[in-house]
Amino acid sequence: MASVSLWLYRVLFSGLLPLAVPALKVRQMMTGKKRPRFRDRLGRRLPGLATGGVWIQAVSVGEVELARRLVAELGSRAPDLPLFVTATTATGLALARKTMGTTLPVFPCPLDLPGPVRRVLDAASPRLVVLVETELWPEMLHQASTRSVPVAVVNARLSEGSMRSYQRVATPLRSLLRPLTRVLARTEADAERFAGLGVPPDRIEVSGNIKYDLGADERPLDWADEVLAVAGNRPIVVLGSTMEGEESRVLDALDGLEADGEAPFFILAPRHPERFDAVAGLLRQRGVTFGRRTRPGETPARADAFLIDTIGELARAYRLARLAFIGGSLAPTGGHNPLEAAVWGVPVLSGPHVHNFREVYREMVESGGARLVADAAELRVAAAVWLDDTRLASAAGAAGRAVVEANRGATARTAERLLDLVGTG
Repeated sequence: MASVSLWLYRVLFSGLLPLAVPALKVRQMMTGKKRPRFRDRLGRRLPGLATGGVWIQAVSVGEVELARRLVAELGSRAPDLPLFVTATTATGLALARKTMGTTLPVFPCPLDLPGPVRRVLDAASPRLVVLVETELWPEMLHQASTRSVPVAVVNARLSEGSMRSYQRVATPLRSLLRPLTRVLARTEADAERFAGLGVPPDRIEVSGNIKYDLGADERPLDWADEVLAVAGNRPIVVLGSTMEGEESRVLDALDGLEADGEAPFFILAPRHPERFDAVAGLLRQRGVTFGRRTRPGETPARADAFLIDTIGELARAYRLARLAFIGGSLAPTGGHNPLEAAVWGVPVLSGPHVHNFREVYREMVESGGARLVADAAELRVAAAVWLDDTRLASAAGAAGRAVVEANRGATARTAERLLDLVGTG
């Protein structure tokens, strides 16, 4: 029977939805940020789903990348086990379809209401529901529980800020989280925070951070030769997963720096697709000659920058870099994954706001593979060191790569625990 907390959640969700949908459409038109279509989240247009498998729910791009590694590991261990993936954001859905859509069903996450969730569960009859990192949907948890379907959170993370926010509603939240069968936490600190929310300690274990298990993706980049030819002997600096305002701050900070008499060549990869054109406009405004990924073969011979205006290629682009700036860190959004650069032996610079990857950055900084800077002035000084001395840059990159290698194994441990749960579903 549904708890009072769940009924209240349903009433609030259902009541606010008619207001939220038009508001989100207006915001989409104003910002260009796309979302999966509302009707596609009702669970009425599902692809063919094999029954008795595993439902993996990921939020956006970062979680989809984790899901992709987990899918590969589960597929190698249990090749006959049906899998399907849902994603919440348009960018996450696009990446999931691009990387996994040819081998398994991928579709938008259903709205967390009784009807949409029930339709997916009816169609798939999964033996396990897997939630990646932090997205906890009360209706999904409840309906899985009523069907005796175990629910696991993998790579589970909970920041101190989120913990404080959740504690304000600790009593109703405890009943909403009761259906959780297993929390596979990244770290001991994450495990303690989930226990603080009322998840029984015997349902929590530390399995490590799947993000360390990324490999150097050797697939070719169609545009790499073109960019390398234009860059020539100039050191390449990748600005990855940048947020609004960060591109101008980094370009200002690095203006005038040289390595062996050559100014850097910049590769820019904004985090959100709706900002691609805005960043192109920024480069034009600054008088920067540049090429775009979506216009192959048109990069000017005298270009000083290249804009990756697609998703799914940044992780491979880092291999071209002398150093990388990882965005979302000068802007106070919590930072993004530095390991995608570290796996290529590329040293990392980031701003101070990296709480989403606090433990990863701690190890990276302690090893010398990354440096955190307080502002653009410190960024300039730190970048100058690595641009001036290739030996120091190479040593820092090797240290970062060693951190990745030393922490591998979480994907295998997680898959093993999930397959144990499949047997109980």
